[in-house]
Amino acid sequence: MMKVAIIGCGTIANNAHIPSYMNCPDAEIKYFCDIIPERAEAAVEKYGCGIAVTDYHDILNDPEIEAVSVCTPNKVHSTITIDFLNAGKNVLCEKPAAINLEEALKMQEAQHKTGKVLNIGVVNRFNAPVNTIKKYIEEGKLGNVYHVYASFRSHRSIPGLGGAFTTKAIAGGGVLIDWGVHFIDIVMYCTGDPTPLSVTADTFSKLGKDIPGYTYRNMWAGPPVLDGIYDVEESCTGLIRTNGPTVTIHGAWAQNIGAREMYIDFMGDKGGIRLQYGKGFTYYTAKDGQLIEETPEIETANLFAEMFQNEINSFVRCVKSGEKLPSHIDNVIKSARIMQAMYDSSDKKQEIKL
Repeated sequence: MMKVAIIGCGTIANNAHIPSYMNCPDAEIKYFCDIIPERAEAAVEKYGCGIAVTDYHDILNDPEIEAVSVCTPNKVHSTITIDFLNAGKNVLCEKPAAINLEEALKMQEAQHKTGKVLNIGVVNRFNAPVNTIKKYIEEGKLGNVYHVYASFRSHRSIPGLGGAFTTKAIAGGGVLIDWGVHFIDIVMYCTGDPTPLSVTADTFSKLGKDIPGYTYRNMWAGPPVLDGIYDVEESCTGLIRTNGPTVTIHGAWAQNIGAREMYIDFMGDKGGIRLQYGKGFTYYTAKDGQLIEETPEIETANLFAEMFQNEINSFVRCVKSGEKLPSHIDNVIKSARIMQAMYDSSDKKQEIKL
């Protein structure tokens, strides 16, 4: 049994990491760590195991701990991850890797220096429909994939307006770093992690600036903090050129369009695919003079739970085997580079060459 620690006992830990470790036959949770004592203590009581601690430094040098899941706010991802790597522990850090590219590169450097495992929580790389799309592309069913369009847009659903999600110093950004990281990563993964060449992008912080006057449909991570901070983007758009396909991005936590669109279109010269995020996909092609649509039936009783379970099981396995997973920091750093270039392009109002 590999003994692990959970650093940060909030939503993603309780909804995904902790249940997945509990269901993993090769792992045992020894510590629940959170700066809010009640959260760590509640986890011990709920799951019937582990020790509650409030300072991760207290467990850095525990020789029994082989691995940790970092499930904290974005701003401390890099610091905590690097400390555990330097202490000889293996790390699964939630997405995004860090609040900016500079911090992500420091994490990569620490992984290379220590040789320990550092995987990032790009959980869709363990998603059955996504892996089927990757296989379709590799088998040539789409032919030359020349353009990918990603849309992640919702109608006035800024999370926790005024709180941690909308405070740049804590989150690193808004919808791009929160939702966009998953969509960009799926695109990169399915198309073989192409090298980004240039980025043109813009971000918009319009609808949430008047926090008391913001009218919303729903607010996960709410309620709003009326005297809080809103210095991130709720909307973004971008064009990414790679040595593979060109990628178009359109994202919004909030927009004055009453529709929610969460999909990715992969367009090839032999076929195309629309992936509905978190669900299945439809494949379009032409054969013998006829247009064909296929929607593969992929057995996924609970896609959310299954992909996180696959991620945790793979992380535990790779610590023992030494294999390099698709979610390794070396693979994910390209997405971090793209997001940083999008923010830089927006700030400078010019194309960024990579």
